[in-house]
Amino acid sequence: MGIENDIQQASFRNEFQKLGINIIYTANWLNEQIGHFLMQEDITQQQYNILRILRGSEVPLSTLQIRERMLDKMSDTSRIVDRLIVKSLVQKTACKSDKRLVDITLSEKGLQLVNRLDQYNNQIDAILKNVSQEEAKTINQILDKLRNLPK
Repeated sequence: MGIENDIQQASFRNEFQKLGINIIYTANWLNEQIGHFLMQEDITQQQYNILRILRGSEVPLSTLQIRERMLDKMSDTSRIVDRLIVKSLVQKTACKSDKRLVDITLSEKGLQLVNRLDQYNNQIDAILKNVSQEEAKTINQILDKLRNLPK
């Protein structure tokens, strides 16, 4: 079954239009599949992304640094961080080197949550079971090439 059947569109203007729509459709489908695991923990994909970024950092990060590393560049990082603070998943402290910034760190509760979410990695990988390692590598190269085109 192709994208034509999934979205009930008989034809596309050209293969480039079909590619763009297929990427958007597949990204939304994948977000929905992965979102199921996060809903069980009452966090959003953006919140999980911030927790994952903080777990991977050896030093506290500002909201600007977090935003640079986010998958969703359009997100309101400060608002998402504030919601994580309310849930006690991250902590905010004054930055010692620049009083205009705040340092964001992962709390113990946040670390436990991200570690708990790691249990779903195999299930998330299984969502992509119809793609071989070699195909995944090729798709990654194509998508990297697409994003690195001159603007």
